[in-house]
Order: sequence, then structure tokens, then C-alpha cells
Amino acid sequence: MIALACTIAVFAIGAAMLLNVYRLLVGPDTATRILALDTLVINAIALVVLIGIYFGTEIYFEAALLFAMVGFLTTVAYCKYILRGNVME
Repeated sequence: MIALACTIAVFAIGAAMLLNVYRLLVGPDTATRILALDTLVINAIALVVLIGIYFGTEIYFEAALLFAMVGFLTTVAYCKYILRGNVME
């Protein structure tokens, strides 16, 4: 039963990721593209967690936490670059 739920969730997250890529490529402005990239990272984290649930191992959860930290830092850095023109002050 859990395998079926994981399979359905993977397809749903895959569809969400495709829509995020569309918004990333076609977005009308830079802020929309930043939000689409951040949402894409969140969907990728959800996909890694689902793989961890499906295979029943904890190593994927640690990888998802690391990916979340890197995704947060890149989003903040990109926003800072867009607002100020530089990342480091």
C-alpha cells in the first residue's frame, strides 16, 4: 500500500516540477523565476524524502536536510545579488 502511495506521490511531484520548470523558463520577471527555482528545490527535497520512504533508509533524509540548507542559502544569495548587485559585502 505504501508503495502505491509513493508511486502516486512521485508522479504528482514530477508534474509539479515540470510546471516549475515552465515557470522558470517563461516567468515574466526575475522575482517569479527566483520563486520558481525555490519551489523546484522544495519539490526535489520532497522527491528525495519519498525515495527514502520507499526504500526504507534514513540516509535519504539526511541528504534532504543538506539539500534544504543548500537550497535556502542559494535562494538568499540570489535574492541578495538581485537586490544589491553583490553577494558579499
